[in-house]
Amino acid sequence: MSNADIFLGEVIGTAILVLFGAGVCAAVTLHHSKAKASGWIVITFGWGFGVLAGAYTAAPLSGGHLNPAVTVGVAVDTGEWSTVPVYVLGQMTGAVTGAVLAWLAYYAQFQANADVANAQPTLGVFATTPEIRSPVANLLTEVIATLALVLPILAFGRNTGIGIGQITGQPTGIYGSGISILLVSLLVVGIGLSLGGPTGYAINPARDLGPRIAHALLPIPHKGTSDWRYAWVPVAGPLVGGLLAGVIVNAAF
Repeated sequence: MSNADIFLGEVIGTAILVLFGAGVCAAVTLHHSKAKASGWIVITFGWGFGVLAGAYTAAPLSGGHLNPAVTVGVAVDTGEWSTVPVYVLGQMTGAVTGAVLAWLAYYAQFQANADVANAQPTLGVFATTPEIRSPVANLLTEVIATLALVLPILAFGRNTGIGIGQITGQPTGIYGSGISILLVSLLVVGIGLSLGGPTGYAINPARDLGPRIAHALLPIPHKGTSDWRYAWVPVAGPLVGGLLAGVIVNAAF
């Protein structure tokens, strides 16, 4: 894969991921949405389908990391760090792009939200916020949840029939055969259901930081603060979790 392919694949794939994810959060959160107040399960499946669509789209170009924590985990596992900056730049660019597209898709609802009595600020559509603000506990949650994501992803590549191409017998990227992307999508749904309650399960620095930047820059009525004091947690926690996953898989398998 060339650097151009990696960058383009990660931009497109991450944009699709965040479009679906921020889109489902907007659908559930904003007034005058047909999905208003449809709940946490809807949000977790929306993000899972975002991973499904984004990773399948990006896989032929970049392998479909879509997440700096995954990229770091792969680099620790393989020792190959040269393409990490290209992956991360593509992921951040795609995340901002996807957030802007979600804002455009729900533009009328964002505008109307300012006129709704007791309307909530809109940061939760774009980025994560903790239910109980405790930096140490929040960081630990993100580390554990990301470890639970990246370790299985790396292990899938070593699992015969999932990680090995069925026709050629050769490894086909971090996801291996096509079925593993579906499994990762279901894994993301499971993490959201099981571990998403405390912090909103960022488990992806680009997924949180990119849309948070978009939230800060976009002309959204009644948008409130972008909560930059918390923003380091959903960046640092997933990176530590991805690093630990790479170390564990490299040592154990």
